[in-house]
Amino acid sequence: MTFGLGTLSESLHAIFGWHEVNLRFWYIVGALLGGFPLAQGSVYLLMSKRFGHITTVLIVATILVASTFVLLSPVQIPENFDYKLTGSVFEWQWVRLFSPLINLYAFIFLFGGAIYSAIQYYRQGDKKVYFKGNIWIAIGALLPGIGGSFTRFGYVEVLFITELVGLVCIYIGYRMIKRANIKSQQLVTQ
Repeated sequence: MTFGLGTLSESLHAIFGWHEVNLRFWYIVGALLGGFPLAQGSVYLLMSKRFGHITTVLIVATILVASTFVLLSPVQIPENFDYKLTGSVFEWQWVRLFSPLINLYAFIFLFGGAIYSAIQYYRQGDKKVYFKGNIWIAIGALLPGIGGSFTRFGYVEVLFITELVGLVCIYIGYRMIKRANIKSQQLVTQ
C-alpha cells in the first residue's frame, strides 16, 4: 500500500506537475513509510512478539514525529529548480535525517529476513522453492533502497523503476511460496 501511495504521488506529479502538498505526501509515504510495513511483517515472522510490538511503537512514533516536521518545514525553492520531487527543498534539511534511519531498519529486516529465511530453506534441501522465493523477495526489497539512494543524488526517476521492479520481484517470490504451500497442503489432505 505504501509503495502504491508513493507511486500515486509520483503519477500526480507526472500528470499535474510539481505541488508542495504532493511533495510532502510523496516524502511521507515514500521516504518515511516506504518499506516499513513489509519489514515489520518480517519482524513479526522472525522475531519475538514482544520485540515486534516494541519496534512497532518506536518506529511508528519516529515516523509520526518525522512526518510532523516534514509537514511543518518551510519549502525553499532554489534558483534553476527543475521541479522534481526531492526533499532537498525542505528548509529544515535535518528532517531528511529521519529517512535513512527508518529505511535502514526496513532494509535490515526485509532484506535480511528474506536472506535469513532463504538460507534456512536452502539447508533443508527439500525446500528449494522456498529458498528461491525468498531470494526473489530479497531482490525486491533491495531495489527500492537502491532507487531511494539515487533520489538523494537527484535521479528521482530511478526510484519509479526500482519500486515497480522491486514490487514485481516481491510478488514473484510470494507467489512461488504460496503455490508451494498450496501443493504441500494438497499432498497432506490426500
